[in-house]
Amino acid sequence: MPAKARKGQSSGRDSPVSYNPDLSPGEFRRLGYRAVDLLGDYYATLGLRAVVPRRSPRAIEHEFDEPLPRRGKPPAGVLERWRTTVVPNSAHLGSPRFFGYVHGSGLQIAALADLLAAGQDSNVADWRISPAETEVERRVVRWMAEMIGYPRRAGGMLMSGGMAANHAALFVALRSRAPFDLAEDGLQDPRRSGRFTLYLSEDEGHVTIGRSADLLNLGRGAVRKVPCRPDLTMDVDALRRQVEADAAAGDLPFCVVGQAGSINVGAVDPLAAIADLCREKGLWLHVDGAAGGFGPLLPELRPSFRGIERADSVTVDPHKWMYLPKECGGLLVRDPALLARAFQYEASYLQSQSRRGADARSFRSIGPQSSRGFRALKVWMALQQLGTDGYARLFRQNLACAGRLDALVRADPDFEALHAPRLYIYSFRYVPRDLPEERLGGRPRRPLGAAPTYADRLNRAIADATVRSGDFFLTTTVVRGVTALRVSVCNHRTTLADIEALFEALRATGRRLDRRMRRSRPSTGERP
Repeated sequence: MPAKARKGQSSGRDSPVSYNPDLSPGEFRRLGYRAVDLLGDYYATLGLRAVVPRRSPRAIEHEFDEPLPRRGKPPAGVLERWRTTVVPNSAHLGSPRFFGYVHGSGLQIAALADLLAAGQDSNVADWRISPAETEVERRVVRWMAEMIGYPRRAGGMLMSGGMAANHAALFVALRSRAPFDLAEDGLQDPRRSGRFTLYLSEDEGHVTIGRSADLLNLGRGAVRKVPCRPDLTMDVDALRRQVEADAAAGDLPFCVVGQAGSINVGAVDPLAAIADLCREKGLWLHVDGAAGGFGPLLPELRPSFRGIERADSVTVDPHKWMYLPKECGGLLVRDPALLARAFQYEASYLQSQSRRGADARSFRSIGPQSSRGFRALKVWMALQQLGTDGYARLFRQNLACAGRLDALVRADPDFEALHAPRLYIYSFRYVPRDLPEERLGGRPRRPLGAAPTYADRLNRAIADATVRSGDFFLTTTVVRGVTALRVSVCNHRTTLADIEALFEALRATGRRLDRRMRRSRPSTGERP
């Protein structure tokens, strides 16, 4: 029930200032304790729940088919609907058996941080109205830079995720490398000839780069796909040839995007060699480390990431490999002054009268957002709880799980490994042993767009059936031109037992579907 009118307010029923929906302190505490109890029960049963609901889309839609509320309801009943209606119809991304995409698993300390941040309702845009919050985020940016071996003097900010961070990085790169003032004239400058071009891996570049080019109105054709080496990392010699050919044709190469943990196989591009080429050609080097950017925290992985410290900008995603709740992506930029140069756009009502350095510390001046939530609190609290030593232990757990899956795949003649595990993302195939011609083996990649083979169809069917069971969630992808099963172990709760259970389920499902598909194929005499 709403609290009583405050002192000085009218208590009349019809007064426009008498309605206050805040709860009394006692009722807020009771509801708050109940919310924590609900979350405690949820965490306790997370590993026992179906990863995705075993219900039809129509049935789930029906649960939420209700008219716009006109009269309010008691808040205790509203809170309970999360337990009775939302949770049973949700996919549980924090489950130890959720292996799809790249999703963090939701550290509990970070969930509490989000509760506190939401209650405080800060706007971390202007230092004057968020001094502590701004300093927490500035400190978190410095900590993240230190974690990946990036210069401590770097700047940056927290954003909604990798898409926003990559888009902002390319915006800064374009503003910094264009031969004329894009801030004043945009892409319509009469001195412009040719098109701005950027470069990323043909096989392993992330879709957010193409989307960012689209949003920047560069056109999707501005993204040049660079061939990969056999290990699925960028071929730097091919990159050089492409950059030089585009420049000779009158285009304006401005940026190379290197992968630090690619989305399908966890590949890390040869960043040092790419950095050498970018310095020679005057190009911006952006490293997309949304999936694996925190890898340099482990000494055993650090050599693979050599060169990341030379990048002009780096994307990292704490809501991936730091296991934090969404949303929480990050952009780091070697030269912080370039952020203000790219984004600052002032108005008289925003500026401080005395200034005293406050505007220079305001995130609204160095990024695309004006209103910004207190995302940094969960990063700050998680790092204080675990420390980098705790994170290193969890990273090694994930790597051990990916290594165990690779060992199981290679030991079973009905599976085919497509790459060695690098980080926590692993792609492989189910190919029955009596179909050796379906195996990719050491052959070159199959051309993109080629007609799907029996093994392609079988692997898609295996993934679909496994997801429908509700016991696990994984996806398919395309690696070297073939359809593969893709597993991402970006979860602090996943154990070797979960990996072994997943593999047994895939093997049993593969055998069952293979028998069924062979029986039902047309009797044309062709191979399955």
